[in-house]
Amino acid sequence: MTSAVPPPRTQAADAADADAEPETRAQRSGRRSIAVALLFGAVGAALTLLASRQTWAQGTASVAGGELPLSATGSDVTGVPAALAIVGLAALVAVFAVRKAGRMLVSLLLTLSGAGTVAAALLAAEDSSALDEKAAEASGDAAATIGDLSHTAWPYAAAGAGLLLLIAGLLALTYGRSWPAMSGRYERDGAPRPRKAPPKVDPDRPEDLWKALDRGEDPTREA
Repeated sequence: MTSAVPPPRTQAADAADADAEPETRAQRSGRRSIAVALLFGAVGAALTLLASRQTWAQGTASVAGGELPLSATGSDVTGVPAALAIVGLAALVAVFAVRKAGRMLVSLLLTLSGAGTVAAALLAAEDSSALDEKAAEASGDAAATIGDLSHTAWPYAAAGAGLLLLIAGLLALTYGRSWPAMSGRYERDGAPRPRKAPPKVDPDRPEDLWKALDRGEDPTREA
């Protein structure tokens, strides 16, 4: 007759469970950090590229016959945020392709890309030089400037997107050492591979003879 009462737990079992619990929490933190970094990095890069193609500033230029409305996109004002977004996106992918010190360097590059995007977008938020150049071209006067100048919220959207890249980089710097890397099971180390011996041909079996001929072998040659 068996008893329904469970056997008492030993101190060793309790200690093993206590040691296993922090490891499980670390693994959960690592998985969450990967998901957040990938989401923030991808969204940040995409939003930065989108914001760079939108209108950042607009105004009017005085030309013969009246006022000419002009506008400047983010790429007209500065190409830095878009370029850094591409660099950050490449670094986000490369984080999983490298290990150890290389991963830390790539994570640092991702972090710097995010910080640079934020700084470049904020510095260009009130810039009018691109519109002044367009006003000079439209009026034919090199000293012409833009009038009725106004700015949109897209530069600040680009700065927010850069902040997402920055957070992704900080997560990679903090938790990147525990993140998995791309599998190297299919990587070749350059060592010569031993050639398999051809299967033995039975001259009494026609199918073996045909298979040998398909492989380019002479079935009549003795081993």
